[in-house]
Amino acid sequence: MQILDKNKKDNVLNSMMKIIDAQRNTIIDANKKDLDAFNRDDQALYDRLVVNDAKVDDMIRAIKEVKEQVDPVNREISNDTLDSGLNIVNRTAPFGTIMIIYESRPDVTIEAAVLAFKANNKILLKGGKEAYNSNKVLVQCWHEALAENGLDNDWITMLELNREETQEFLKNPGQPLDLIVPRGGERLIEFVKQHAKCAVLISGRGNNFLYVHKNADWKKAVEVIINAKTDKISGCNALDKVLIDENLPQFETKVKELGEVLRSRDVDILAGAKVKPLLAEAKEIPSKDTWYEEFLALKILIDTTTGIDDAVERINTYSGGHSASIITEDEDVAHRFMELVDSAAVYHNASTRFTDGGQMGVGAELAISTDKLHHRGPLGLKQLVTNKYYVYGDGHVRV
Repeated sequence: MQILDKNKKDNVLNSMMKIIDAQRNTIIDANKKDLDAFNRDDQALYDRLVVNDAKVDDMIRAIKEVKEQVDPVNREISNDTLDSGLNIVNRTAPFGTIMIIYESRPDVTIEAAVLAFKANNKILLKGGKEAYNSNKVLVQCWHEALAENGLDNDWITMLELNREETQEFLKNPGQPLDLIVPRGGERLIEFVKQHAKCAVLISGRGNNFLYVHKNADWKKAVEVIINAKTDKISGCNALDKVLIDENLPQFETKVKELGEVLRSRDVDILAGAKVKPLLAEAKEIPSKDTWYEEFLALKILIDTTTGIDDAVERINTYSGGHSASIITEDEDVAHRFMELVDSAAVYHNASTRFTDGGQMGVGAELAISTDKLHHRGPLGLKQLVTNKYYVYGDGHVRV
């Protein structure tokens, strides 16, 4: 693969920012076609689909942030000269071709492509049919920016495939394919894992948990729960399950207060056996499967827990390995919780809504990885390279 000069890549990104700004009305009009055709029964998916002036500004901002980051390609990781005289240098290198399969969000067409391109990878974009018109216009903008700088369109390709064609492409790509990142619901992820023949990096489901310890500051707990649940229900970092320590002082009064605050924000509550009698409008937990579910809605499950060990066990059993938080004033307990919980991001006295590339200082992200290889958490620019060894000798042979 051709290694592009940093200035060449940055010039493409400069062109792209100008083109998107000039074409914002065209982009928004194309998005309106998608919105008009969309069934609004799935509010979370609809929210992700919307492109307005603010979203276009966010796209431009994302490109600018990536442009200003250090080029991640060909950076020296280590440089050692052995006793034999061999000089072994380890440097970062592009993956090659990355495919991202995603649902609804047209802004992924910008963020995924800018990250892949800056990291010197080609990218294949397989968006959902619900965002077809939006994605088509955005990819046309990319192609214009590439052409302005003398580069071929194949750096950024939109795949227009139905489900059966996508399945066949995953099995037999017809071109080198080095990494696939599915970004969406569990069904999409399982579909890709089942059929892909190359490495798949999982951007897993949310199903995020929060544990209110017996030594929690209750005011902090309520504020964090409300933010994590209601700030953006379509986010994979939104809160789904709350576990409240049975030994929390004034347990009943505090649970009732939380229920009132949640209901005032139109949040439906599912409640465990010891919580439901305290919350008149709460519903029973339908089944054990509910514990595995990512809600992506104004819905929350509240249950009791006997302590930190019980909380950690349930989180590690049911969560998507995305984000988990503990509310406590006991730093030793918080440290233990954060060490034991097996999630990409663990929080102490903070909302799970911070699991985001921009919020964590990474910048634009390709996805939130819940894999452990090769990276977990926000997949930013630095994570879209692999490594390569350069070994320099002088007629060396192994004996």
